[in-house]
Amino acid sequence: MFNARHIQSDDQFLIIRAVHVIERSGLAMAGAMCGTFVAAQLSQTEVTLFGSFGFTVAMVLIGTIGFYLGIDIPRLPAIGARRKLDPVDLLSAAGTFLAAVAALIAVYGLVFDIVPLRFGESVISSWWVLGVILQTGAGSIGRLRLAGKVAA
Repeated sequence: MFNARHIQSDDQFLIIRAVHVIERSGLAMAGAMCGTFVAAQLSQTEVTLFGSFGFTVAMVLIGTIGFYLGIDIPRLPAIGARRKLDPVDLLSAAGTFLAAVAALIAVYGLVFDIVPLRFGESVISSWWVLGVILQTGAGSIGRLRLAGKVAA
């Protein structure tokens, strides 16, 4: 029978790290799927750039990177009893929301075979790009800030 009390601390650290990598890989795959849906929806428009293989690969890659870095941000140790609102959390939340809404609209359009209007393709693509930029920026800032705190 499994008993967590008998696991050594080094083993616990490795298990925690492995679980964290699996979780982050799942988030990266979710970002890749969202990027695929957005690219598929935009490829139905008359813009030739959106139909290219390079565009699809770029959307999948930025989704993977954005969701990997931006959703799981390392936290600084809380000083005092209350934790203040962190702008990095706000950036990550806004980015995740925008990227997810763009992906949801894209999936809706694909399922119901709706080609986006000119204005719609601009909204979907700009929300997607802005969302993953916010996620990637928030994740990078959080990691750099934590590295600065640890090194200091």
